[in-house]
Amino acid sequence: MSINSELRTLLEKRDKRRCLYCLTTEDNCGLRMHVDHIIPVSVGGNTIPENLCLACFSCNVYKSAKQVWKDPLTQEIVTLFHPLKQNWIEHFTWDETKTKITGLSSCGRATIEALKMNNSTVVNARKRWVSAGWHPPDL
Repeated sequence: MSINSELRTLLEKRDKRRCLYCLTTEDNCGLRMHVDHIIPVSVGGNTIPENLCLACFSCNVYKSAKQVWKDPLTQEIVTLFHPLKQNWIEHFTWDETKTKITGLSSCGRATIEALKMNNSTVVNARKRWVSAGWHPPDL
């Protein structure tokens, strides 16, 4: 799905050029953020600002068309985090090293698992960002 430059500019400004799932900034990852359809087009999601957010390559690829996932603690199938309708700090926090995201709710835990938000490549990158003082981002 093609996103015109006007819409992309609006999303970049609104989302502060960072992934609304893991909060990775475009400057840190060194790649242009993807535009994610929160509700996928394949199930009727529209290409409108209210259904779009910036996502890093990793979160976007692992999310794909997923909308639900299993909470690893309760084993319940729950809806994934909706970055425009839910508050990040109610569902996630950083661990003591600031390199791993911890789920505070069933939605948060399921989203971390589904999007592989603590995969080893990303955690290693976050270690470098923390040591440079570039991470975690301000909320």
